[in-house]
Amino acid sequence: MNDWPDRRTGDRSDRYGQGSASPQPESARAMPHIQRRPAPPRAPQVPPQGQGYDDRYGGREGDSSYDSGYNTGQVYGGGSGHGGGGGGRRGGGGDGGYVQGRPAPDWRRRIKVGALTLVVVVLAVSISTYFWADSKLKREVDLSKVIERPEGGDGTNYLIVGSDSRAGMTAEDKKKLHTGSAEGKRTDSMMILHDGSNGPTLVSLPRDSNVEIPSFVGSESGKKYEGRGRTVKLNAAYAEDGPELLVRTVEFNTGLRIDHYVEIGFGGFATIVDAIGGVELDIPKAFKDKKSGADFRAGKQTLNGEQSLAFVRTRYAFAGSDLDRTKNQQKFLAALASQTATASTILNPFKLYPTMGAGLDTLIVDKDMSLWSLSQMFFAMKGVTGGDGTSMNMPISGSVGGNLVWDKEKVKQLVQQLKNDEKVTVTGN
Repeated sequence: MNDWPDRRTGDRSDRYGQGSASPQPESARAMPHIQRRPAPPRAPQVPPQGQGYDDRYGGREGDSSYDSGYNTGQVYGGGSGHGGGGGGRRGGGGDGGYVQGRPAPDWRRRIKVGALTLVVVVLAVSISTYFWADSKLKREVDLSKVIERPEGGDGTNYLIVGSDSRAGMTAEDKKKLHTGSAEGKRTDSMMILHDGSNGPTLVSLPRDSNVEIPSFVGSESGKKYEGRGRTVKLNAAYAEDGPELLVRTVEFNTGLRIDHYVEIGFGGFATIVDAIGGVELDIPKAFKDKKSGADFRAGKQTLNGEQSLAFVRTRYAFAGSDLDRTKNQQKFLAALASQTATASTILNPFKLYPTMGAGLDTLIVDKDMSLWSLSQMFFAMKGVTGGDGTSMNMPISGSVGGNLVWDKEKVKQLVQQLKNDEKVTVTGN
């Protein structure tokens, strides 16, 4: 006798486990495994206002419809399903109740933000530095007071003057730097720096040059003084009526228009050198000079501020020749500019700001001088000894009464080449 109901497989309408119609008990039989239908997805239960406990796992306390989710045939650890899910912690939201992984950082965006921040900082520092430096310039020379000026040419011409001004120096400073205590100030060195497309040219004007003082308008009085054809040493023009008469005299005797004027005194010169840590120089021959305090051995050496000032002022160690001194001045200024305009100085605020502060505090310039023009002059000075740069003394033809006489023909040719911004072929002494 077959105790199994008919069609026990495949027909879900049969009632398994209901027994038979026989009054005799049924014998033991094996029951097939019965799987329960998965519960259909249920809408989230929203408790009424004021309801206390809300079960986080899908039902309320005392709710008979709560389904634990067991024996539904779901495979735990899967990526989806009703009530199933991976190994993360369960939570709300549309991601199946599980916390998603942390997104990868957007490096491209971070780099853009960092670059923008850097640009803003650099601009802010640059602008503040510009206004700080600009406020330190002493624009005291008014070239508009210079009369009967020659026409300008190509390129830019700077008249660079080293004065023996002792302004701001203590008695101890004057003794240390061997400057003496004379009142007023005189020009200790004068140079024309031409900055053009064919490279910079530096022309030294010996202070003992024999020049004619032309008619001029007094810088303080405003009164016109007629020229009488009198000749003096070039540095006497500065002593007579300051920078404006010096510019007028240089322009009158050369025919070259001066675009900018730059002057630095003894104290400022020494301070700049000390601010950059000294200047390395190769001195070909040892020499001494008690008046300037010079005492140098031959060979490469680093000069501090005091030694540098003694080097550029030394005259009597060279048999009183102003030409030898101007050559030393050119050599030193080119070395100073070359060793200052370096990345180690420009990019190091601990060297840049003291150097700029020392220089700008002691510079006297014309009223139209900008920081841009000043920087152009500085880099032109650096280029004098390199590339297409040229340095020379004003051509000399002889002397009269102890004054040096310029070679008029050579000076005329030199000025013409500078005006036309041509390569200088004229040689000096």
